[in-house]
Amino acid sequence: MNDEQRTRPVLTGDERATLTSVLQWQRDTLMMKCAGLTDEQLRCRAVAPSGLSLIGLVRHLAEVERGWFRNVLNDEDARGYFPRNAAGEWTEFHVEHADTAEAFRIWEDACARSRAIVDAAESLDVTGHDGGQAYSLHYILAHMIEEYARHNGHADLLREAIDGATGE
Repeated sequence: MNDEQRTRPVLTGDERATLTSVLQWQRDTLMMKCAGLTDEQLRCRAVAPSGLSLIGLVRHLAEVERGWFRNVLNDEDARGYFPRNAAGEWTEFHVEHADTAEAFRIWEDACARSRAIVDAAESLDVTGHDGGQAYSLHYILAHMIEEYARHNGHADLLREAIDGATGE
């Protein structure tokens, strides 16, 4: 994926169209940062001492999509895609033996499910719950944009360390 293939944000639409298009722009940006790399490069932990990798980010964001859209907003009990270890920690960043094609399939499916849930929502005021806390779709979309934007900053650094590629 290159810059021209990313979904362009809506600049003059309503709030829902703006939020969903900006979120899709962020999703596309992550895919662009990962494009053209080998499995080994996607697993590369390029910024010592961090364990962060591009494929770890993809796996993490699949879990974030699942958690916020399916479990919080849609009130599902969708289990994690990547299991917890014996210490109870999520394992999406443990990528030594990660199947990168599987990780992208899971993430793309999670994004498609999220888009379907958002499309089915009556308004941005629809709420979901996590524990006793209510969250509106409006908040969740804004939070997801922030989540992707932060991790795309990490992806920029990782990609530059891998092969020198830079850019938005």
